[in-house]
Order: sequence, then C-alpha cells, then structure tokens
Amino acid sequence: MDKQAELFSNRELKKMVIPLFLEQLLVMLVGLCDTLIISYTGEDAVSGVSLVNQFNTIFIYLFTALASGGAVVISQYIGRKEMEHAGEAASQLLSFSTIFSVIIGAAVLIGNKVLLSLLFGKVEDSVMEACITYLKISAYSYPALAVYNSGAAVYRSLGKTDVTMYISVFSNMINVLGNVIGVFVLNAGVAGVAWPSFLARTFSAAVITVLCFQKKSEVSYRFRWIFKWNGSLMKSILNIAVPNGAENGIFQLVKVALSSIVALFGTYQIAANGVAQSIWSLAALAGVAMGPAFITVIGQCMGNRNTEAAEYYFRKLTKMTVLISSVWNLLIFLLTPLFLKFYSLSPETKQLVIWLVLIHNVFNAIAFPFSGALSNGLRAAGDVKFTMFVSILSTIAVRLLLSYLLGIVWNLGVIGIAVAMVCDWLLRAVVFAWREKAGKWKEFQVIST
Repeated sequence: MDKQAELFSNRELKKMVIPLFLEQLLVMLVGLCDTLIISYTGEDAVSGVSLVNQFNTIFIYLFTALASGGAVVISQYIGRKEMEHAGEAASQLLSFSTIFSVIIGAAVLIGNKVLLSLLFGKVEDSVMEACITYLKISAYSYPALAVYNSGAAVYRSLGKTDVTMYISVFSNMINVLGNVIGVFVLNAGVAGVAWPSFLARTFSAAVITVLCFQKKSEVSYRFRWIFKWNGSLMKSILNIAVPNGAENGIFQLVKVALSSIVALFGTYQIAANGVAQSIWSLAALAGVAMGPAFITVIGQCMGNRNTEAAEYYFRKLTKMTVLISSVWNLLIFLLTPLFLKFYSLSPETKQLVIWLVLIHNVFNAIAFPFSGALSNGLRAAGDVKFTMFVSILSTIAVRLLLSYLLGIVWNLGVIGIAVAMVCDWLLRAVVFAWREKAGKWKEFQVIST
C-alpha cells in the first residue's frame, strides 16, 4: 500500500494505542488497590466480594460484547464517511444496551438470593450476607456500566481513545477515594466498597453520554434515533455481539472449571497459580489493549470496502502488537522477582511462580497477538462465526481437556494448566493467521445500507 495513501499515520496509531494501554494499566492498578482496601473489611467481606465479582464478570463481558458489536458497525459507517448512519447506530446501541442492562439488573435484584444460593449455597451465613449486599448494589450499576461501554464504543471507533482514558482516570479516583472513606471513615464494610463502584460507574456513564450528545462530534447521539427502533441496524450489531458474547461466556465457564481442577492440587501450587495469574494479567495488557485498535482500524477500512488497506493494517497492527507485547512481557518477567518480594511465599512456591510466568510471557508475546488481537480484526470485518467456533472449540478441546490430561492424568499440576493455555493460544494463532492470509474475511458485509 502506498504510504501516501495511508488512512492512519504512525502518529495516529500511537495516539490510539497508548491511551488504550494506559487505561488498561490504570484499571488493573486500581483493582489491586481495591483488593488491598477490601482486605481491611474482614475475611467474610473479602470472600463475598470475590465470589460476587466472578458472577459480575459474566455480565461485564455481555455488555462489553454488545459494545464491541456496536463498535464494529459504527467503525464501518465511519469508514464510509456516513456519519449520520454511524450516529444512528450509536443511538440504537445506547437504547438496546440500556434496556438490556435494566432487565438484567432487575432480574438480579429480584432473584439475588436464589441465584447466590444456587451458586454459592454452601458458604457461611456471614459470607452469604456479604454476597447479597454486594450483588444488590452491583446490580444497580449494571445500566451505568452498559451505557458507558456504549459511549466508549463511539469514541474508540473515532480513534479518540484519550477521552475514555481521561474518564477512566477520574472514575478510578472516585472509586479509590470512595473505598477509603467507606471502609476507614464510615466503617461500612461491604457497602463501603460497593457504593463507590456504583458512583464511579455512574460518573463515567454520565460524562461519556454528555460527550456523545455533543453535536460538534463527528458521531453523536440523537433523541429521534434513540426512541425509534431500527431493526436492521440492531441486527447488524447483534450479528457481531451475540457470537462474541457466546464465545466469552464459554470462556468464563471454562475458567470456573479450571479453577476446580487447580483446587485439586497441593496448597503451594494453588498459591503459586494465584500469584502467577495476577502477574499474567499485568503481562497480557499489551495484547489486550491492541484489540480495540484492530476493531477501529479494520472496521473503518472494511466499511469503505478498502480491502487493500485492511490487509496492510492487519500486517502493520500485528507487527506492532508482537513488538509491544514482546517488550512488555520481557519487562514484566524481569520484574517478577521484585514482585515476589511483596509476597510471603516459600522458596518452592516462588520458583514455581517464576516458571509459570516464563511459560505465559513467552507465548503471550509470540502467540497471543494472533490468537487475541488479530481475531478482533477478523470480527471487525464481519468474520464472527468462524472466530466464535474456533475459539469455543479450542477453549474446550484444548484448554479444558488438555488441562485435565496434563494437570491430573500426567500429574504436571499447574504447569500442565499453563501449557494447555499456551497450546490453546498457539492453535488459535495458527488458524487465525491462516484465515487472515486466506482473505475469506473480505467476503463479509456487516452493513448493507
């Protein structure tokens, strides 16, 4: 592709990617801070928050999948320079997200005791009480979470990722400050950490919505579109969102199953796996942050049916992802011994953590850019069913079954779980790289108007 005809300059790509990375890093650091503050509320509260967060993750992924579907459609309209249609798609996304999240929130509020009894019925009464309190307050924030994701999809589709980054900075400041006040000043226990999350999410939703209503924005909400149902637009959004949501849902269920497998191993292995996972999350930031960039760039290229540009940016963004991931994963691995100084672990456990981080980081650098970030580009082109089937099949047949074989049958423990994980990535990486190279994604059409 002629460099003169580049749709996104290197400077524009950096302006898009760096805020995405910093936003993800900020959220993770604040999450660690939250965990530290919550630990002062007592073991019952910590257990309740931990259990409910596993449940909340399901809905967070659903709202994220819905927003991703909207982002693909909005990006494609932006690529066509059809800003009116992009605004209508954004408005429809807001309407559906709001209705969907209100229904989910109401269902959880009505049936919270039944749900928690089914999921965690054997926990102590004090833990269950903490679970109920935290889940009720969390359910109130579901609409705010969905509304924020809808607005964030608009600004990320425009490439204005610095906007969501700044909102995230202020939102997380509210959350941390609120937790400190709730726990140490008001002594409110679980409620003291739940309400600040509600306030932070409500703040984010309000700010992004106000920004999206600004007429000077290239893509903006309009009341006439919000209150008028457009079936064809919603079908386009859901055609991306539903497979993505199904894929993420299966992944979460497999993670729960893997937790059960890990629980069968010795105490030091369970501890090592827990610490390693926290470091893995930090190491994976680079690859995860590149995902929305693929959606925006490939989505805009394909909206304009510029497949030559899409091919060019598939290669360019993939190289960027591999480079950034390699540097970041190496840095995190070198810092791992320093991180471990903050944990009271036996030498045997620390050594196992280092091995687990090494396995993860090597393949997160060389395989995940293809299995994770690049797959977002395929989805942005409309190739969603293929990515869904491959991801679900690989998650179950490779990650889950191989974890059982390596971890339990061959007695490799958590090392076996880690190997199964990277094998899952490798399979997806090979298949998705082949799919991109074959060019089948060029035949899909997300928007028809």
